Parts: sequence; structure tokens; C-alpha cells
Amino acid sequence: MVLTVRVRRPLALLAVLVAAGLSVGLPLALGGDDEPRGQGLPAPASSAGAAEASTGPEATAPATEGPAAEQAQRPLYYGPEARDARFEPRLSARAYIAIDPDTGQILVARHERQRLPVASLTKIMTALLVIEAGELGKKAQVPAEAVRVEPNLEGLRAGRWYVRKQLLFSALLESTNDTVEALAHDAGGGSVSRFYRLMNERARALGMTDTAYRSASGLNDDTNLSSARDQALVAREALENAVFASIVRTRVKRVSWPPPTYAKEWVNHNKMLWTYEGTYGVKTGYTTRAGGCLTVAVRRGGHSVIAVVLGSDDIWADMPRLVDEAFARLES
Repeated sequence: MVLTVRVRRPLALLAVLVAAGLSVGLPLALGGDDEPRGQGLPAPASSAGAAEASTGPEATAPATEGPAAEQAQRPLYYGPEARDARFEPRLSARAYIAIDPDTGQILVARHERQRLPVASLTKIMTALLVIEAGELGKKAQVPAEAVRVEPNLEGLRAGRWYVRKQLLFSALLESTNDTVEALAHDAGGGSVSRFYRLMNERARALGMTDTAYRSASGLNDDTNLSSARDQALVAREALENAVFASIVRTRVKRVSWPPPTYAKEWVNHNKMLWTYEGTYGVKTGYTTRAGGCLTVAVRRGGHSVIAVVLGSDDIWADMPRLVDEAFARLES
């Protein structure tokens, strides 16, 4: 018997082919996500004009479009006294790391290989795979299961079609979970389990040996686990994609939207885009179990730093101090 499969996208085709030779993947497990929807953000400068507009700093990291033909691992290495940083008072984060993405040097680290829930930092990998699949100007249909996730929803309607790139902006700026579930279902050829397999295949290709993806959104705190080191690796990879980099550096995005809403405005949860000079990404995250999670990318004086904090009581206090220490080591 010959099996004929019609797919719209190369990634979906890969998912179907993988599924044909593998057993059914693990089911999606959902939990609570208390990530605030941009509360307490500085008021962005107003803009007017077109129905779709965005504001944000210029990209400062090199970026290319599309996946690399070969996914070669680029291992990190420990710089002098990387684990000897002494913060007074201590950072509240359970684990953290700061790296030089250009050289792969680990500048500062503590418990960087500890496997922990990473909440919405998971969306970095999800977005990267969706972007690399292409056809972002086309639409994805929302499955019924996507609108049943909670909390932090965009308010998508089951059965409706939405532009993929707009869903990506909502997911990466305001961390909405229904958008991510819709994108994963779409890119997985109708199966989120297939999409998880693609996430884990890419993680292995990048050398993310502490990571097991079991969620596209990060709502699953039980088995969707990673480490600060692995999240630095995926952030470095994602930021080299021009589309991803342009989205995560955007402060405010305004788009037209299907009626009865007609228009949307998304404000990036990453406050450091406003408060820490040189920041050009990447993503916030929070669940009760994971605590505060944050990955940022900063460029200053010809150097770049990617930093990650996991399980933080105050990401906005911890992260600037971590980045300051990383740059002090680079510049010494």
C-alpha cells in the first residue's frame, strides 16, 4: 500500500516521515502559567501611521535567514574562574550562566547544568523551528485544543486561520500560550507530539544534553526540563536567524486583526529592552514551579553576552548584575 501525504510545509513533512517510523510520542501535559502580560513595563513611545508597526532597537547581532544546511555543534568552554563569581548580595536565581556567543566562552556560571523547568523560555525553540519551516506570511488554523490552554491567552478562536508571523509576535512578545499551541500543531502536521520530537532532535543537534522538551509553550513543569547552559545554546542559535532576532528585539508591535477586534498591540515583556542599554533580546518566562526565568542578549563595546537565569525571585534585579559581571570579565 502506498501512503500519500499532502503537507503545506517542509517541517510538517519531516514530522510525518519521522512519525511513520516511530512510536506515538508523549502526551501534552498542561499546568498553570502565571506570567504577567507586560505589567509594570515602562510606557513605550507612541507611534502612529500604518496598521502594522513595530518599535525596537536596531539589531546588533549577526543574523542569517533559514536553518543551516548542517547543524554542527559549537561547544562552550569555561573561561578562567567562571564558577568563582561572588555576588554580594547573592543572586536569587537557582541557576545562571553568561556566555560570549562569538567565542563560546562561559564567563560566569552557577548550577548551569542543573535540569530545571524553564517555563516560557521553551518558546525560543518552538519559534525557531516554526520560522525555519518558512511560509510565515501564510495562515495556520487553530485547533480546538489550542484554545483550551490557560492562562495567558491571545484569545484565538478554534477553526479560524491566523497569519503565522503574527502568532509568532504574540508568542514571543507577550508569551501567549494559545498561539504557541496553534503553531506547534500546524508545524507538526496536525500533531504536537510530532512537533516535540522535532524540538528534541534539534536540541540534540545543538548539544543540549540536559534538555527534554515535552511542551511547546513551557506550561509542563514536570517533564519539560532544560538547563541554563542549554538555554544559552538555543538562544545563540536562534539569534542567528534574522527573523527571530527582529521579533525579539521589538518593543511594541501593532497589527491589524480579524473582526471584531480589528487591531492588536503587543508589548514585549522583556523590560531590559528599555532599561539596559544594548539589549537586543530575548525571552521571559514564569510559572509557580519554575520561578522567574529570563534569557537576554546584550552588546556593548564590540562584545556580546547571552545570559540566562532560572528559578529567580527577581529576574530584573538578578540579570543586570549577571550581565555586568560578564562584561567586566570580557573587558578586563
